[in-house]
Amino acid sequence: MFIFALIFSYFIGAIPFGFLVVKVVKNVDIRTVGSGNIGATNVTRVLGKKWGVFVFFLDFLKGAISPFIVNLFSENQIPLIYVLVFLCVVAGHNWTPFLKFKGGKGVSTSLGVIFGLCFKFYLLIVPVLISLFIWVILFFVFKYVSLASLSGAVSFSLISAFLNLPWEIKLLTFLILVFIVIRHRKNIKNLLTKRELKF
Repeated sequence: MFIFALIFSYFIGAIPFGFLVVKVVKNVDIRTVGSGNIGATNVTRVLGKKWGVFVFFLDFLKGAISPFIVNLFSENQIPLIYVLVFLCVVAGHNWTPFLKFKGGKGVSTSLGVIFGLCFKFYLLIVPVLISLFIWVILFFVFKYVSLASLSGAVSFSLISAFLNLPWEIKLLTFLILVFIVIRHRKNIKNLLTKRELKF
């Protein structure tokens, strides 16, 4: 049942909501417009804020339901089980088989994962609130979603490392950061060369 939980989590995460919403609403392949990404930020550029928020919520939900997947399929609910399931959800979003393994950047889904974790590991609320504050400040000052997301991910991982949390959860926060950095490689290059798109 545990293996099924991992497979199920991966395919839940792999549902490309941004691609599907833009295709249904505007009959456009979102990968060919804006930044080419299927996430909520590019959906907002293509369809407007209402649809961007809708896609953000759907991608967020994929991560937030992860604890329920663990509870449903696994009797052994040790921290490592949560970590593996959460990683499968985020990996599914980032590398979806439905779009030739080219998915989103993983920020919305990772935030959902972290939100779900807070119900199990309450101390995570502290780095979540601080990193969200950092995200908001940087976004409104510089208007770069990528910069705000990367900074929020770094601060979340660093603060979590100093809290009294299971080592598996600290590892997860670090791996989420690694995933986000990997998926933002192009954005980092664009930020350094001042070619990044503002929101």
